[in-house]
Amino acid sequence: MTHSFISIKKFSEEPYSKILGYPNATNHQIKARIKELEKLKVKSICLTGPTLIGNLEILGKGYVGVVVLVKRGNKEVALKIRRTDSQRENMKKESVLLKLVNSVNVGPKIIDVSKNFLVMEYIEGEKFSDWIEMLNGKGSAKKLKTTIKNILEDCYRLDQIGFDHGELSNISKHVIVGNNKTTLIDFESGSKERRPSNVTSITQAFFIGSGIAKQAQKIYKNSSKEKIILALKNYKQDKTRENFEKLLKVLKL
Repeated sequence: MTHSFISIKKFSEEPYSKILGYPNATNHQIKARIKELEKLKVKSICLTGPTLIGNLEILGKGYVGVVVLVKRGNKEVALKIRRTDSQRENMKKESVLLKLVNSVNVGPKIIDVSKNFLVMEYIEGEKFSDWIEMLNGKGSAKKLKTTIKNILEDCYRLDQIGFDHGELSNISKHVIVGNNKTTLIDFESGSKERRPSNVTSITQAFFIGSGIAKQAQKIYKNSSKEKIILALKNYKQDKTRENFEKLLKVLKL
């Protein structure tokens, strides 16, 4: 898909300035942020995506920041912009967490970071909830199984390094199904301090307690909840590869 980009200089003016300084920023803050973007070699921004700020389309919005598609050099990348009302003083902590998960090949690759911005790989794709709704017809079960298995493998790798994502009970916001790769996103609530429950949380969301679980069940018939809960319990007690493989078998993956 071809995207059309607007120079960052334009973002000193309304309505574009709302993106750089969401929800409220002074002219001075906006100008400082444009200089910060220039240092990061970000030249232009593309207003596209499923989320709206006013009438402007963006890739996403959360408690810490808003995410937009930008051009850095000739490359399209994702930019997370720290909200002006965020509790976080800067983007450093999130960049450290992203580097950590990248070390086991999870998440979009980090590219650069500054006080108010995090530059990372852009994963073009659909939110999982939108993707599963469009999934029907021939080969659906195979596609769904492959996608879920890939995500569970990511979650297993996070469990192994003692990192907890923290928000995987809400799959729709945190799993992107792309053409080339499916990935977990948004690690701002992640922690090395909590006991990791990535595999457990996402399995429950995929197969036990949500609207997505009902949709998955329509596409391919799964084991009983009791069997899944037992396999999860065993894995939770001892997060070995063997117990993980047993869980995959119960999930018919």
